[in-house]
Amino acid sequence: MPVRKKAPEDLTAKKALALEVIDRLKKEYPDAGCTLDYDHAWQLLVSVRLAAQCTDARVNIVVEDLFAKYPNVAALAAAEPEAIVKPCGLGRSKARDISACMRVLRDKYGCQVPTTFEELLALPGVGRKSANLIMGDVFGKPAIVTDTHCIRLCNKIGLVDGIKEPQKVEMALWKIVPPEEG
Repeated sequence: MPVRKKAPEDLTAKKALALEVIDRLKKEYPDAGCTLDYDHAWQLLVSVRLAAQCTDARVNIVVEDLFAKYPNVAALAAAEPEAIVKPCGLGRSKARDISACMRVLRDKYGCQVPTTFEELLALPGVGRKSANLIMGDVFGKPAIVTDTHCIRLCNKIGLVDGIKEPQKVEMALWKIVPPEEG
């Protein structure tokens, strides 16, 4: 069975719908931003890893102690922070990923967070959602953070049609969302 390509008017209609949704969201949430607290890019990288299956509010509480005890990349790279991050759930794997990620930042990037999407994706514990968040929030580059809520709403609104996989939704959104809005 041949794959049916979408007619150009479908894409045009989805682009118009995307712009309408963006406009409404900007009006409803003019000060929308990242709800994770951070002062440095590496801190957001840590917080994003902790936020998996955890609320941002809890992460913000946990990182206060974490960043007080380990105030920089090098300190966290040498740490075993499982006891501190345990309240966020999945403490062992999150602690392992965070320490490994900080070691890569220390050893390969001079304690700085890399500025390309590909380099971010290569870091331990960093997936597309996290890399997009860092690219957009820290570096001000076009980014589309696709999580379960985004996927559900994009399907419900009609921006995508029955797509459930995060990367496929992200790729579909890149086709209809102007880069300056991503």
